[in-house]
Order: sequence, then structure tokens, then C-alpha cells
Amino acid sequence: MRSLQEISDSYRDSVPDGIRSARSFGWYLDEINESPRIARNAHQRLADMFDFYGTEYDEEAGVVRYRLASDDPLDDGENRFFGRQIHEAIHEFVNKVKSGSRRLGPEKRIKLLLGPVGSGKSDFDRQVRRYFEDYTERDEGRMYTFRWTNLCDVIEDQDPMDDTVRSPMNQDPLVLLPREERREVIEELNGSLDAPYTLRNDQSLDPESAFYMDALLAEYDDDLEAVLENHVEVVRLVADENKRQAVETFEPKDKKNQDETELTGEVDYSKIAVYGESDPRAFDYSGAFCNANRGVFSGEELLKLQREFLYDFLHATQEQTIKPKSNPRIDIDQVIVGRTNMPEYLDKKNDEKMEAFNDRTKRVDFPYVLEYEEEARIYDKLLTNADLPDMNIEPHTLETAGLFAVLTRVEEPDDETVSVVQKAKAYNGEDEDDVDVDKLRDEADESAEVGEGMRGVSPRFIGDEIAEAVMDSTHRERGFLNPLTLFSYFEENLEAHASIDEEMYETYHRYLEMVREEYKERAIDDVRHALAYDLDEIQEQGEKYMDHVMAYINDETVQDEITGRQQEPDEAFMRAVEEQLNIPDDRKDDFRQEVSNWVSRRAREGEEFKPQDNERLRRALERKMWEDKKHNINFSALVSSGETDDEAKSAWIESLTNRGYSREGAKEVLEFAGAEVARSEMEET
Repeated sequence: MRSLQEISDSYRDSVPDGIRSARSFGWYLDEINESPRIARNAHQRLADMFDFYGTEYDEEAGVVRYRLASDDPLDDGENRFFGRQIHEAIHEFVNKVKSGSRRLGPEKRIKLLLGPVGSGKSDFDRQVRRYFEDYTERDEGRMYTFRWTNLCDVIEDQDPMDDTVRSPMNQDPLVLLPREERREVIEELNGSLDAPYTLRNDQSLDPESAFYMDALLAEYDDDLEAVLENHVEVVRLVADENKRQAVETFEPKDKKNQDETELTGEVDYSKIAVYGESDPRAFDYSGAFCNANRGVFSGEELLKLQREFLYDFLHATQEQTIKPKSNPRIDIDQVIVGRTNMPEYLDKKNDEKMEAFNDRTKRVDFPYVLEYEEEARIYDKLLTNADLPDMNIEPHTLETAGLFAVLTRVEEPDDETVSVVQKAKAYNGEDEDDVDVDKLRDEADESAEVGEGMRGVSPRFIGDEIAEAVMDSTHRERGFLNPLTLFSYFEENLEAHASIDEEMYETYHRYLEMVREEYKERAIDDVRHALAYDLDEIQEQGEKYMDHVMAYINDETVQDEITGRQQEPDEAFMRAVEEQLNIPDDRKDDFRQEVSNWVSRRAREGEEFKPQDNERLRRALERKMWEDKKHNINFSALVSSGETDDEAKSAWIESLTNRGYSREGAKEVLEFAGAEVARSEMEET
């Protein structure tokens, strides 16, 4: 561990000299000649930022996963995003930014993140700003602006406090060059630029800088080189939201108090007495659009703004200019991102007077996660980032909570032969017989009002109930949290949660019962595993099954284990395994070919055969082993009450703890699921 002095020293030396020091305009021209990307616009810089932190192509989903969202390398994974739907949304957002970097149109649009409460749109927006700040601190993402110096030497009425004035819009130093000369420079830069886009900068100087330029040129007889040499310094520009520099977050206020100056800036009354009201030096460039220039503008709950207030976005997007009161237009360069929820979106969409605004938005849907295991990872992240008491989260707790959440979000299947639980499992990537996932997605897109996953309970509701259950268990000195405890909190608080519609209460309670049944089956499987599981036997039975399957597929014989003679594949044995998954006789060939392909693929990759690595095959073999062994189990020990000191129960508890249960949790699941197992088996006898 480093000492405080070592940390202090490293912090003192952590700011590169290039960020602290001022340079000449000539130096800047040399710098961009060496590294043309420095002169990128906001869309181009943001597009490169996403690639800089790393990408991975998800072939199954057909999307690029960006590491700043999937891995969060800056914060060791603390702010990762989970779920296919979220990464599809991020992929779509980045595509719009990249299209904008090529001037294909989206650079003149608001990127509107639309989703239900708690879907992650605000977290992603925050992540973009966080990484943009970091990127601009790095050599690969650096950008520069300029400041005017020694102004009092030339301009007689210049306030001594304004002897050095930074570019109020943080403009690129290239705007100091006349347009024709600037285009020649940029044309040369594009000749050596290695990028999927070309550079361009047709901006005019902001009014205050234009005033200084005119005054200085008049003093130096139109000698631009002398002006740049004597009165311009190039400085590093690092995005910093706290300093309102190249990153700005705009939040709507009370409708009665909304003022366009919050966006475009206003007169600086402290300067009027010095310069006069119409002087461009008396303008305060503190509007959100001004602060966001060269970077990212983030509009929180953007559509809550009054209609008239949103008109400022029309020119900010299409013409990429702003028009402050009593001032000329000012060019801007920024990525404008907005966030909103469904009610506000539908209200503005159906407002004919908002047609121009709606036409300038590019909607990016941020739905809820629809894969329950990915949803469970959100809750796990919540617990990992918290100061969790000394408590064991029992197996299936977070997964079944995620399953309940997903059931409230997916559209009910049109096909009555497919239950909503089967659909949720299929979305989770589980092999569900006779379930066509693509067909389910297409049907949902047609039936959902604005898209599947745009309604349902939010992760916040689930997280709140997990937190309450954790603290209540702590007070009751229970060192574990299991699904049954959590389900009771869901049931008690569903109708008390303000974001859940009253008309959905009955449906959600029905889903909760479905999840209880699912958990019961999983708990029973765990108990059966504890009572009868043997890894060596699973391996042995798996190898035997595959020997017979391969012989069946290739129309060959197998060697009898006892006699050593060649015989036909054992159809009875293979069907005994397959029936554990309820695979009908007319589908057996499909299943056998499926596991055969899986084994062949593993062999080509140099991996040894382990039946437990195939989810369906593992379940089938475990259940087959259970059927073979259950007649030798003392079920009365499962249903008997009292202490669990006897040898059999101790072994069962030990097996359950090896699967992630606490000892007390193992005892409870034995009483819950073990009694169900014992009852069903006793009924059979």
C-alpha cells in the first residue's frame, strides 16, 4: 500500500505538461500536421473514443460490444452493463455517432434515449460523459483551444481583468484562419489522415473572438501572422463536467421558470458598465450549449421542457448554431444527447406542433433486460458495490428475482402451447423444445405498442426489495437470503410501488406464483443432486451414452461392457436418458445429433468430453442417475423434524454447501424441497 506522500507525489506529477502549458499557433499547426485527428469535430472524437477502449463483436446478437460499457475498464467493472437488449441499444447509439462523424445526417439530430424508468439510459449517458473526460486527458483524445493575450496593450477600453481572455466557446484554433486558408490546411490534413471520416471546419469565430480579431488586425495592418504570434496562445482543452467544459448536463426546471438563456447564454450585467450593452464582450457564454461546445450536451428528461423552450434545439441540431437574445448566431460543435420516458415521448410525438422537433430526433430505445440471468447480474453488481452484511445469498435467489422481473416485461406469447416462462427461458438462451425464439421476438415487436421490454417492473423495484430483505434478515439474525424470503417482499410491496399500474397487480401476482413453481423445481433438483450426485458416475454414464449415440448415428455397433462382443446401440438406455428431458420419440434423432455436434466441436477445439459442461445432457444424466438410486434412499429422514446430526443428513447438507448454500440455508431447502421429493416418491410407492 502506498503512503500518503507517495500518493500526493504521484498526483502532483499526474498532469502532463501538454495540459498545463501554453503553445504558439505555429506549434499547433505542426502538431495537427503530425497528428491530424487532433482537429476532429465532436462526433468524430466521440466515435473514436468508443473504439479506443476496446470492442468485441457478438456474432450471435450481431452487435459490437464496447468495453467501456461491457467491462468498464476505468472503474474495474463497477459500472458494467448487462443484457443483449442494452448492448443492442448501445450499438445503435454508437452507429448514429459514427454516422454523424461521416456527415451522413445524424450529426444534425438529437440522439434521444427512450426507455422506461430504471432501464439504464441515464447510467449509459453518464458513462459516455465519464469516458469522454478520460479520453480527452489522453494523448489519443487530446484537443486544443486558444486564448487571447496582452489585449490591454492594443485595445484602449479593455478591462485589465480581461487582459487575457480564453475562447469563450473553446473553439478549435483553426477557426483563427480565414476560411480559404483554413480549407487548404484541412485539405492537406485529410491527405494524410488515417480515419473513416474526413476533417472539416467551416465555423466562424464567436462574436467576442471576432471582435478581438478585428481590433487586432486593425492595429497590425491586417497582418494575421503578427496577431497570432503576439496575442494568441494555444492551450489544451480537457472535458470536465464539473467545470462545465466540453461536457454539460442540462436539467429542466419548473415550467414557469424556464428561460432560453439557460441554453444560449445571456448578457453579463457586470460588464455592461465597462463595455456597454451591445458590446460582444459584455455577453456571458454560460448557456448549456456554450459549455458543451466541442463535446457532449446531455439533456435530462428533455421532453419535459415546454414546447417553446425546445425550439432552441431546432437550429442547434439542423444548422448547428445557437441564437442568443440580441446577439448574432454562434456556431456550435457538439453531440446532443437527450433522455426521456415513454409518457413524455408519446405526448410530444402526438403533438402536431412538435413536428419539426420530432423530425430532428433519432430515437434509441433503451428497454429493460429480457434475459433473466443477465438481469440477475445487475442485482449482483448492486450487492457487490454495497457494504453487504455477512450474509450468504443462496443459489437461485437473484436468478428467480430476475425471472420475475423479465416475466413482467415480455409480451405474452400468441402461441398457447408456449408459456410465458418458456419464452423467458428461451430468451435467456436455454434450449426449450418447440420454441422458436426469432418468431417470438417478431410477434412481440408486432404486438408491443413501442417495443418489447419497454414496460414492467424496474431493476430499482427488485433492488429495493432485495435491500429490505437483506436488512430484515440481518435484524432477525438470519445469515442467508433465499428466494422464498424475497418472494414474500415482492408480494407484500407490489401494490405499494408507485410505478406499477393497478391494472397489472393480478397479472404480476400470477407471474410470482409461476416463479415460485420454477424455484421449487430448481430446489428439488438441488436436493436430488445432494442425495444422489456422483461426478465420476456422471462422466461414466455420459461416455456410455455418447458411445451408443455415435454408433446409432453412424449405423455402427458398440462393444458390450461385460461380454466384449459387438452389439447394436442400446436404444432402451438412450431413451431412458432422453425421457428425463421429456424428449418425444419423434425428436430423439434431433437431440442425438445436437449432442453429437457439440462433442465433435469440443474435440476439434482440443477439449475433453465432460458431460456436465452441456446443460441439457447434464440434467438428463443427473435425473437418470436419480431414477436409478432413489429406491435406496431413506425418505423418512427427509421429512423428519429435529436436529440434522445423523450421518445421512450431514452428508446431504455438505453436498448443498458445496453448491453455494449456507449450512442454515441447506437445512431450510432440505425441509422445503426435500419434503416435496419425499412426498412424490412415497406416493409412487
